[in-house]
Amino acid sequence: MKAPPDTDFSVQSKALQGGGDIPLHLVLPPLSVGVEWGLGRTERALELLGNPHRAYPTIHVGGTNGKGSVAAVLASVLSQAGKRVGLYTSPHLCSFRERFQIDGKPVSAQDLLEAGEGVREPLSDAGLTFFEAATVLAFHLFARAEVEVALVEVGLGGRLDSTNVILPQVVAITNVAFDHHEYLGNTLPEIAREKAGIIKAGVPVVTAETDPQLLEIFRLRAREVGAPFHRVDPAQVVRELEVAPRGNAFTLSTHSWGELPVISPLPGAHQAGNVALAVGCLELLPPGLKPDQEAVMEGVAEVRWPGRLQIESRPDGTWVFDVAHNVAGVLALAESLPMLGLPQPLVLLVGIQGDKDWRSMLPPLFAMTREAVLTQPPTVPPERRWHPLEAAGAVEPRLNLHILPDFSEAVAGARRAAGKGTVVVTGSHHTVGDAMNVLGILPYGED
Repeated sequence: MKAPPDTDFSVQSKALQGGGDIPLHLVLPPLSVGVEWGLGRTERALELLGNPHRAYPTIHVGGTNGKGSVAAVLASVLSQAGKRVGLYTSPHLCSFRERFQIDGKPVSAQDLLEAGEGVREPLSDAGLTFFEAATVLAFHLFARAEVEVALVEVGLGGRLDSTNVILPQVVAITNVAFDHHEYLGNTLPEIAREKAGIIKAGVPVVTAETDPQLLEIFRLRAREVGAPFHRVDPAQVVRELEVAPRGNAFTLSTHSWGELPVISPLPGAHQAGNVALAVGCLELLPPGLKPDQEAVMEGVAEVRWPGRLQIESRPDGTWVFDVAHNVAGVLALAESLPMLGLPQPLVLLVGIQGDKDWRSMLPPLFAMTREAVLTQPPTVPPERRWHPLEAAGAVEPRLNLHILPDFSEAVAGARRAAGKGTVVVTGSHHTVGDAMNVLGILPYGED
């Protein structure tokens, strides 16, 4: 397994936007530039802090697409059930604080600084990478906040991801698709084996994967380690799905709560599948954590997860923000957009990282509309940037295509092209977060 560059989506030098101009070096200890695959450094660092990750029960969520959405739904439901809930996800959109949430809100800059102060000295010589340090910080922060349960999203892969130090109550794996294949493997089975690495002895695992070959990989891993294996098939348990700009409405079949009339603010057929997996995960929790039916329905209805088919109606027109950053994500976006009845025309604002499969992503994106703007998100590190002009020449555009590398100019240009119609901002977390910053949109309001 090849080690990726630990730029972790380039946030080492990014300020804590939305919480004051606080450089990351005031929060995290000195970081290692390289990467050493394995859990050893994370485990040693946590031991220095008294193993905070063992102070509360956890749920581990992995997979390729949708794992953040599943974790957010789980966190919302458990919060509605009266638990004090920590949520650790990555990457963020606009503020580093978004990665660390308690009861549905990003932690305050002050709380993050205080937690960072608690880890700086013990970890100053640990040589942690950025993601390792952020993971250790999350576990320490949650222990300080006395959370009663924490939802932990896998960062990259699973087997060697630094979050894999936990012994969770349940493991959820969304699906397997091509992403980070230069690090995780060149075939879907290879990627699936890396993601199956979070399956642990005696810990129930549930997945929404549908490919029989990949399902068998998960099933065999569960059998090898003695983990109860469960599968949720969205096509079987989600019925009467209605997709609208306000979200989804559908009936969900469950073992524990029967037929649930579900309303979710996350639109798209793929999000109905994510909710189904989250509820399937909740059904496997032990009695002290398992929520009742009312908490499940209220938690799903109240979930907040920005940048996922997020629709903003503004005086200048409609904006849609979606962090689709691989082919599977783009296809899910393409399936859902026509169901939303968005004001016409639709214009794309696209920025993709250079290490993504943009050659395969651009054609389905271009097929959505007749006009698009390709641009360069400013927060992407130089070594991971794509070249919009090169990308435009490498694929057949089949639409009115504009190349505007200056990001602010691209945002304004896309708006002009759409008029009072809709601008769809997509391609990466960077593109969505940077556009929100330009437009003054805070993903979590004033939190």
